[in-house]
Amino acid sequence: MFEALKPQPADKIIALIAAYAADPREGKIDLGVGVYRDDSGTTPIMRAVRAAETANLQAETTKTYNRLIGDAAYLAAVKPLAVGDTVDLARVTASQAPGGTGALHCLFELCKLARPGARYWISDPSWPNHEAILRHMGLPIAKYPYYDEATGAVDFDAMMAALDDVQEGDIVILHGCCHNPTGANLDLTQWAALTTHAALRGWVPLIDLAYLGLGDGLEEDAAGYRSMVSRLPESMIGLSFSKNFGLYRDRAGAAIVVAETPEDAGMAEGALAAINRLNYSFAPHHSAAIVATVLGDADLTADWQAELKDMRERVTGLRVALAEALKRETNSDRFNFIAEHRGMFSRLGLTPAEVETLRAEHGIYMVGDSRMNIAGFHPDDIDRFAKAVAKTIRP
Repeated sequence: MFEALKPQPADKIIALIAAYAADPREGKIDLGVGVYRDDSGTTPIMRAVRAAETANLQAETTKTYNRLIGDAAYLAAVKPLAVGDTVDLARVTASQAPGGTGALHCLFELCKLARPGARYWISDPSWPNHEAILRHMGLPIAKYPYYDEATGAVDFDAMMAALDDVQEGDIVILHGCCHNPTGANLDLTQWAALTTHAALRGWVPLIDLAYLGLGDGLEEDAAGYRSMVSRLPESMIGLSFSKNFGLYRDRAGAAIVVAETPEDAGMAEGALAAINRLNYSFAPHHSAAIVATVLGDADLTADWQAELKDMRERVTGLRVALAEALKRETNSDRFNFIAEHRGMFSRLGLTPAEVETLRAEHGIYMVGDSRMNIAGFHPDDIDRFAKAVAKTIRP
């Protein structure tokens, strides 16, 4: 039967990783794969994570199954981390999921059960897996403009104009902070306007929360979407700990539902448990135990927050240095927006041909739409990168 299969399109990021690995040149720069790296080029194990792993290894007494919905201590810790004290936790339920991708998939399936006629609105541009998963599931997709290439800012007027076509019950996917791929975030005024629009039109937000704490801080990054969640009867959050805990390969995520009533939250929890049973039965325990241990211990929480602050400030510092170097080499303000963006990603605004020139002539690897992982830079790379960009775009 397998002869009937057709070749699948290559994942652009995976293909970029392979091309980078095969490049023999010294001094090559990998800005494609979306993982945090320190100045040594390593994706480190955080101190609090290592301590929690050690404690759990010594304390664990069984490998038996957990609940379908997930580890109780983990879910009790992640719900207040996501919503703070802005919502009565009796209205909040959550399901453990394998990473943020697993959380989003579970929430899409929940929406399909609850609102079979809904459309799913995603930003243009957005994380490619949003559209890929929705298409794989056969769900209808609509797009709203998000990013103004000319200014490097959110094109909020165009976004709101497009969302005037949203129907009651539609699902609007929003990036909670550190927008991927652009790095351009909604401000508090814009979050408030979106909330008013959702309340009037009856659409339901689904917040993709993959980078909490890597923008301006845990509370600062959460302020906008939390204000929305607090004012609306229903919302959802797909939470990932890949980036802010460094648990990329261990896959820690949570599908969080804020329902109108505690009774509705209970119904959603039952549906999520049934979805889990059909998809993977039980999510991995190891990563959830790490997060639960860190968030359940005041000293480990403080150490995690301190190291997360160091990571965040490193990325912000790289942004400032990169914007200054590009301004110096190009003699223009074209790339000043990089310093204002937050999170790991920004789009440089280059053409695919210019991106290919950077790869072929300078050993600089980024995605074809010029999305680059700021955390992939070593400080010593920045001047060479800026000179290469200036040479590439010079008429």
